[in-house]
Amino acid sequence: MAEVRLESVTKRFGDVVAVDGIDLTVADGEFVVLLGPTGAGKTTTLRLIAGLESPNVGRVFLNGRDAARLSPAERDVAFVFQQYSLYPHLSVFENLAFPLRSPARRLDEATIKATVERVAAMLRIEQKLQNRATRLSGGEMQRVAIGRALVRSPSIYLMDEPLSSLDAKLRSDMRLELQHIQRDLGATMLYVTHDQIEAMTMATRIGVLDRGRLVQIGTPREIYESPRNIYVATRLGMPSINLLPTEALAGLPLPPGVTTVGARTEHVVVERESGGQSGQVAARVEWIEHLGDQNHLHLALGEHRLVTLVNPDMRLAVGDELGLSLRSPLYFDAAGERIAA
Repeated sequence: MAEVRLESVTKRFGDVVAVDGIDLTVADGEFVVLLGPTGAGKTTTLRLIAGLESPNVGRVFLNGRDAARLSPAERDVAFVFQQYSLYPHLSVFENLAFPLRSPARRLDEATIKATVERVAAMLRIEQKLQNRATRLSGGEMQRVAIGRALVRSPSIYLMDEPLSSLDAKLRSDMRLELQHIQRDLGATMLYVTHDQIEAMTMATRIGVLDRGRLVQIGTPREIYESPRNIYVATRLGMPSINLLPTEALAGLPLPPGVTTVGARTEHVVVERESGGQSGQVAARVEWIEHLGDQNHLHLALGEHRLVTLVNPDMRLAVGDELGLSLRSPLYFDAAGERIAA
């Protein structure tokens, strides 16, 4: 079993509360992603699990054991950092073999060689094993860094934004590779990022962090479709969810207590008829971004602005008057909490 459990864990640095009463369980074989901006407590949570920090309050359990008295080396976790953390004077083979040569493992060279070659093939860097780390591309260096964790076969992999320094194409490729590796190995992974695409495409479950608090955890679909509050709603969605005050939608039926309406692109329906019909408001086209298979449509509703997606076959021009209606939007009260439709 490779389960991680945090019970009411709090970590302070002076007057700053980095992690605030987190309760979290990562089950055996899960790929859990912690999502949030800089300062949300993502990295500190990983460091608490790895034993690089100690909680002020609460407990960390690894495989059912209280980890309080376990050193980082005894916790059987592998940590992949945002930076590559390779030994530049060593070859790729020696970088991958280094964790296996620790005194605690006592592996023979034949086992080390077989393990390194297996992981290198999994990461498609088997042709680079004799290269120095300094002679690799950014994507190859990150593969080696991930490989250094894979060779150890730990109980859990902790990954701290390992793809953030790669370009867009490499990030996309590595996202797919990490998913395949995690599924093939049946590995338990806790991955932190501020990138919503990484969270949506990779996670079994997403935990949304805000100033050290775990605000909501659920499947990507649950987090996207049923956010607990405005903060969670704004973490996912591209373009970002539109947040409109009720006065911008005067005339549309709204539940009692609503002060803000959240409209994602799939909630917005635009028609060429100007908003004089029942259930519509008037909108004017302010700008159109042509993206090939779809257009970003920037609309003005009086003093308020909204962005949605439309089919490029819908011929529109700046200044056009449209009718706008909403289909199953999200509703929030004055405190930003979700209200059921």
